Amino acid sequence: MSPKTQKQTIKLPSDQDISGRTFGAEEIAAVTEVLQSGVLITTKGRFGKQLEASFAEKLGVKYAYACNSGSAAVHTAIAAINPNPGDEIVTTSITDMGALTPIMFQGAIPVFADVCPKTLNVTAQTIEAVLSDKTKAIIVTHLFGNPCMMNEIMALADSRGIPVIEDTAQSPLATVDGKYVGTIGKIGAFSFQQGKHLTTGEGGIVVTNDDDLARRMFLFINKAWGYGDANADHYFSALNYRMTELQAALAVEQLKKLDACVAQRQKMAKILDEKLAGIDGIEVYQAARGATHVYWKYCLRVDDTKIQDGAVGLAKALKVYDVASAPRYVVKPAFKCQVFTEQNTLGDSHFPFNLARPEAVDYSEEKFPGTFKGLHDVLVLPINEKYEAAHAEFLADSIKEAVKTVRRGDAETRRHGESAGGCVVCGGNICQ
Repeated sequence: MSPKTQKQTIKLPSDQDISGRTFGAEEIAAVTEVLQSGVLITTKGRFGKQLEASFAEKLGVKYAYACNSGSAAVHTAIAAINPNPGDEIVTTSITDMGALTPIMFQGAIPVFADVCPKTLNVTAQTIEAVLSDKTKAIIVTHLFGNPCMMNEIMALADSRGIPVIEDTAQSPLATVDGKYVGTIGKIGAFSFQQGKHLTTGEGGIVVTNDDDLARRMFLFINKAWGYGDANADHYFSALNYRMTELQAALAVEQLKKLDACVAQRQKMAKILDEKLAGIDGIEVYQAARGATHVYWKYCLRVDDTKIQDGAVGLAKALKVYDVASAPRYVVKPAFKCQVFTEQNTLGDSHFPFNLARPEAVDYSEEKFPGTFKGLHDVLVLPINEKYEAAHAEFLADSIKEAVKTVRRGDAETRRHGESAGGCVVCGGNICQ
């Protein structure tokens, strides 16, 4: 049966509605219990505390603190590091704005590292290139559920005495050498947003093994009020980032399903990998040696020397089969957004950019070859835990058929030029 015929009977589950989410009687019962209790605040309820204890136990860490979004989780992590105005925090050029604005709100300067175009992740090499004596922290983002090469990154960070924050919003239960990402650096920040593996609509959590960082994170989420202290006070400037009991109740039940969620995504990705192997002009994303991929999304690299209009052309062709996709992911690097190009922050102060070294805010395109190449090539496809084999096979067949319709002819391929080959950042010597 062709994909065009299949699409009449097969509809891909979506994580934007119930078709791609695992909500069931357990979540309904937990949320109902909260409503019937009338206690919706986690400082007085039981679910917030249960979530934190269960999450910490799951990851094997000492501390976990729930908050109301993934952005709040990143902000909490940065606040725990406690940068001074003008300090620099190295981060990735490809990430959600919710992971960048917290840096500025804490008075620090986001300094963007380039990425490997084969993974869209930062590497030790790209991070080292932008470190300075003003670097206060490094944020690594495990994009799409595919872990960064943490051994090399941690060796670099440890040699400089720089703490690492892991943005683990898209990669819960991904591992590097058997260690969960989010537990390798000083702090891990997770998201429970609508489309994440574990969802409460909005929500997040931070984890650490460091006693002092844990104390600051707990306080920052709670307006810096020392709950339980003998002479409690508001010790420093902080926000109310608490999760509600309704979110926590939902998260408690979702956490119980996380292993199965990740396993199903990996199983479906394996089917896709096998069915798409060897198709000239596209490549699948693979985890580095010793790492496991948990597939927030399923991504392809599209070679525009072989596929007409590259990722954009293939995305258009897939619409015939009702397959939604995102060519070039976020389309442009974070530093191309207006908040950075015009330094639109607090009033007309341009703070904290008015404290920045010129090199720290130099966004010249030649500094980011991996970023532009990676975004140019990537096609982001949907996947979630409600996929079954029939969905994965339909998606793979649709991709195969779509590729046929946009493949360049041999003569045109020769005119257009062959692919450059190795990674534009490391020449293929470092990344997989």
